[in-house]
Amino acid sequence: MIEVKHLTKKYGDFTAVSDLNFSIETGCIYGFLGPNGAGKSTTMNIMTGCLAATEGNVIIEGHDIFEEDMEAKKLIGYLPELPPLYLDSTPNEYLKFVAEAKGVAKADIPAQIDRVVELTGLQDYRKRLIKHLSKGYRQRVGIAQAILGNPSVIILDEPTVGLDPMQIIEIRDLIKKLGEDHTVILSSHILSEVQAVCDTVMIISHGKLVACDKPENLEKLFADANTVELTVEAGVQEAEAVIASVEGITSSSSEADGEGRTRLVLRTELKDEGDDQLCRDLFFAFAKAGKAILQMTSAKASLEDVFIELTTKPEAPAEEKAGSEAAAIADKLAGPAEAKEAHN
Repeated sequence: MIEVKHLTKKYGDFTAVSDLNFSIETGCIYGFLGPNGAGKSTTMNIMTGCLAATEGNVIIEGHDIFEEDMEAKKLIGYLPELPPLYLDSTPNEYLKFVAEAKGVAKADIPAQIDRVVELTGLQDYRKRLIKHLSKGYRQRVGIAQAILGNPSVIILDEPTVGLDPMQIIEIRDLIKKLGEDHTVILSSHILSEVQAVCDTVMIISHGKLVACDKPENLEKLFADANTVELTVEAGVQEAEAVIASVEGITSSSSEADGEGRTRLVLRTELKDEGDDQLCRDLFFAFAKAGKAILQMTSAKASLEDVFIELTTKPEAPAEEKAGSEAAAIADKLAGPAEAKEAHN
């Protein structure tokens, strides 16, 4: 369990992180998502004890990172955005150095290195100079050092930045594997990456946490208006007469294609099963009218829609925040303090 309480970091008059509060449950993969400059890396550096906070606390399994730093840091494995590798060393030499620095018992170091080398797929590269490795394999060396000593919490800051598509897939698979035995916190601004590997998404904007929930729950929460698009074998007037008999449609547009077909775009407030029911009702309504549906698709709010909704709005002045839209969104999300309910 990790608890972040009222975490704030200021640089002069600039506030990089503002009163963050959230809890991280054991044994899950969390995605820390936000635009560049949102405060992700600053928060991670504070959580790992690499950076002092202006205010607030970070508790790692009962140990305050500022008051009991040695005990807390033993529980954390950290991969910065730029891994601190010694390029003229081999992975074996580098990992031995890191193990000694972490205080791993001398007798356990060979077995620890063998374990992380196998886990990260470095078996064939352990005696090659790091400077001769590809960026993908250097990233693997960085992850290997993070998991040396078997920490319970692994924090990865932009672990796939700069990698090619195949390397990204390999690193994602590795992160999923790590999530089987560790609590993993993954920082990224790549939406597909977070959605592919994370159990819970935390979105930060302007140094504030604005959402914390499972990806599918966030998508449902912001799916206030879904879109159903269909092409029917009917004229415009015939098609509009049919949809007029179907409940749940809030607005519609229609366009003839000149070949006896009509393309319809329907807006609906229905969600989940209700949206499926609308598609069923449309199918049977057009079938009853003897008009064929040639194509029908239902589009819902995506994680990208949620991200844009929460991060593109400018920060309101302090005196206006209580009534701002950001506050309304926070109320809608029931607040970061409720994040742990997502796993119940």
